[in-house]
Amino acid sequence: MVDASVLWQRIPGMVLVLTPEGQGLFISQDYAEATGTALDPARGSGWDATLEPASREALHTALAGQRSFSHQLTLRRRDGQDLWVDCVAHWDPVAQHYVCLLHDVSALMHSARTQAEQLRLLADNVPSALAYYDAENFRCIFANRTYAQGFGWDEQSIIGRTFAEVIGEQAAREIQPHVEAMLREHRTISYERRVVRPDGSAQWIKVNLMPHLDAAGNALAALVLITDVTQQRQSEQALRESEERMARFMQASAEGVVFHRNGIIEDVNQPICELTGRSRDELIGRYALDFVPPEYHPKVLALLAAAQDATYESELIHRDGQRIPVEFIGRSMMRNGERLRMSIVRDIRDRQAAQARIHHLAHHDALTGLPNRMSFMEHLDQRMALARRTGESLALLFVDLDDFKRVNDSLGHLAGDKLLQTVAQRITDSLRASDRVARFGGDEFMVLLGGVQQRGDVEDVARKLLDAIQRPVEVDARWLSVTPSIGIALFPTQAQSPGELIMNADSAMYQAKGHGRATYHFFDPALASAAYEALELESQLSQALAESQFRLHFQPQVRAIDGALSSVEALIRWQHPDGRLLMPGDFLAVAEEQRLMLPIGHWVVREALKTARRWRAEGLTDVRISVNLSAVQFQASGFVEGIEQLLTEEEARGDWLEFELSERLLMNDVPQVKRRLSRLKALGSTIVVDDFGTGYFSLRYLRELPVDKVKIDRSFVKDLPVAVDSAAIARAIIQMAHNLGHAVVAEGVETSAQRNFLAAHGCEELQGEVITLPLPRDAFEDWLLRQRHAPRH
Repeated sequence: MVDASVLWQRIPGMVLVLTPEGQGLFISQDYAEATGTALDPARGSGWDATLEPASREALHTALAGQRSFSHQLTLRRRDGQDLWVDCVAHWDPVAQHYVCLLHDVSALMHSARTQAEQLRLLADNVPSALAYYDAENFRCIFANRTYAQGFGWDEQSIIGRTFAEVIGEQAAREIQPHVEAMLREHRTISYERRVVRPDGSAQWIKVNLMPHLDAAGNALAALVLITDVTQQRQSEQALRESEERMARFMQASAEGVVFHRNGIIEDVNQPICELTGRSRDELIGRYALDFVPPEYHPKVLALLAAAQDATYESELIHRDGQRIPVEFIGRSMMRNGERLRMSIVRDIRDRQAAQARIHHLAHHDALTGLPNRMSFMEHLDQRMALARRTGESLALLFVDLDDFKRVNDSLGHLAGDKLLQTVAQRITDSLRASDRVARFGGDEFMVLLGGVQQRGDVEDVARKLLDAIQRPVEVDARWLSVTPSIGIALFPTQAQSPGELIMNADSAMYQAKGHGRATYHFFDPALASAAYEALELESQLSQALAESQFRLHFQPQVRAIDGALSSVEALIRWQHPDGRLLMPGDFLAVAEEQRLMLPIGHWVVREALKTARRWRAEGLTDVRISVNLSAVQFQASGFVEGIEQLLTEEEARGDWLEFELSERLLMNDVPQVKRRLSRLKALGSTIVVDDFGTGYFSLRYLRELPVDKVKIDRSFVKDLPVAVDSAAIARAIIQMAHNLGHAVVAEGVETSAQRNFLAAHGCEELQGEVITLPLPRDAFEDWLLRQRHAPRH
């Protein structure tokens, strides 16, 4: 008998002879070389060392069955690569062993694995969810990543799960009719479902169930294809809502709305019917440009051709031929799935009327209806430019009503307004149609005359205006009358620009007021130069305050009987940047006109207090310092309070000061003057009437007012003692003051004869050159020191 192992060795390929218990009886050379294993003959082991655990377990389980079988096994090759083999095992019941033939199918498995991976890659990257279910038990055989993750699984854990387990019992019941229809009718079933995402948002999905049939037409499985159609459904919903809103808008809008395709009207709302005077049926199907004037057609056609969104003004033609100004707002849009042109048609008649009204108000005076300052300036600039080209002469008349404020203050603004309206009409009636009149502001009017041939022509107009304006006007049963002052400037001889022409006419107007008012005056360059100098001085005064250019000089007042110092007058000087030392007469008049006297007077009082405190601290003198008060300063609201604040700030006392006020100032509103003087006296200050005898001061006022001294004006002192009248006046002033209990001080004392005369007649204090001229502070302090050692007379 031939040995069985010899026969086994003749079988080509990989051969294993195994017992049901898994003992190896034989392994072929090919198997040993492929797997790198060897058989232990004594124990029959070692042959399965390179089998993968799952393959080893499956093979041993099959061997125990003692019947022929086939299995696919995975082994590890000697080079470390996987080796896939088909194992066909033949059971020999006589010999009680298996003869196993192993066929290498690695190449086929590699190809299949590659195809499976490619299929998986494709399935996981399609924009849909895919799954494959067994038709018999509805268990999942395959699912791509999108499908698995969409239901909370992954590609491995979903395999073998039933349909109900994957999507939920409730969902499975809902779609069961679709599944049954697919299996029954053997056709693709499609349906849509609304599902709720984990975050609570809604999602719409489209599901396709496709049967997989065998050759006999039996259902083997079902392919499930799910597509997310949420965006599509949302877009459709948005479109429906948009169209619903548009329909509501068309019905509710107060503005006309037209839909047209290629210029043919397809739909309109009621307001557009009202704008055109036609019914909806009359408009639909008509060419839109039929209702637009021909001159607007090129612009409209260009916009339609470009399909541009645009807003522009045009006109509509009403049935009765009337042209209605409108604003078109053109938009391209989708409606009912079609691209149309929508035009909103806005009636702008009210807007244009309002704009015209606004333009009129912007360029005209609301009270008189005349052109206003802005409008006049634009016109003047244009007329002057034209006149330069044509050689035309112009005249500008600046008309200002004299004392118009008195009308407003006494009769009220309504009366003043009525008067202004009448004056405006009278000026207009006095001019030619080609002349221009404007209200420049307040009670000021401008008149521009063109085609001026000679000066006399302008004078004629000025006289006409004077006569017309000053005629009485009846206002609320009262007859009122105002006069104008008219300043005249000529172009091109007296100005080259609108601003210069107006400035010169304004200057001439003030010159007319200076000549008694109710007259006219042509611009005079010489007088204008003086006015300019005053304006420049005003600017310099403001700068002088800011830069501390003012100085105080001091002049003593001494007792007549012994020459002892009794008080000191502080006198302001201006140390001009150009080196000049300006006296009060050079600048105080301008300061009073321009309200600069208030801060200047404030400065004088403060500096006087600082000086008084210093002299007391240094032991130089403790006499009062006298300061002059202007009318503007004394009459200003809060004057006394300002003095009190200065005393507090400078840590000074009221009895350090002496205030000098002119006769004219004291005569204005005597009760108010008395109250203010009393308050100053309460602070401890002394009150002096300055320049006494130069005005018309009533002795009654001198008796009633809380005055301490009177100062004889220098005009009565300069001719003493020679001039008999001056001597008589001086004696009378001294006697009268003494009778009223007031001391007397004389200013401008320049000679010993004057001093002796005044002292002999009882004048208590003297001030003037015979003692010393006003001195700067340092020089005055030296004078004080010298006086300590000088003999008294």
